Amino acid sequence: MHFVLHCLDKPGAAALRAANRPAHLDYLKAHDAKIQMAGPILSDDGGAMVGSLLILNVPAKADAEAFVAGDPYTKAGLFASVAIAPWKQVVWKG
Repeated sequence: MHFVLHCLDKPGAAALRAANRPAHLDYLKAHDAKIQMAGPILSDDGGAMVGSLLILNVPAKADAEAFVAGDPYTKAGLFASVAIAPWKQVVWKG
């Protein structure tokens, strides 16, 4: 089942994001088989990363929750909010 993860950074957390980005990218590589799509959410002007959006293919919501809990960004306290919801692909233009 697919789940969308919408994670927003705490305000003023650019340095925290930058410090943990290499570990976060390594984490994504280690879980590549689960990830359908992933990337940063950008500020309105496109100049700064202010969150993360991922679509995972995992058996259950608990698996998506465990994925987020293990992410170095989560462990570092980067996110102000994390929303996880089931997602159904209807259109794909990849």
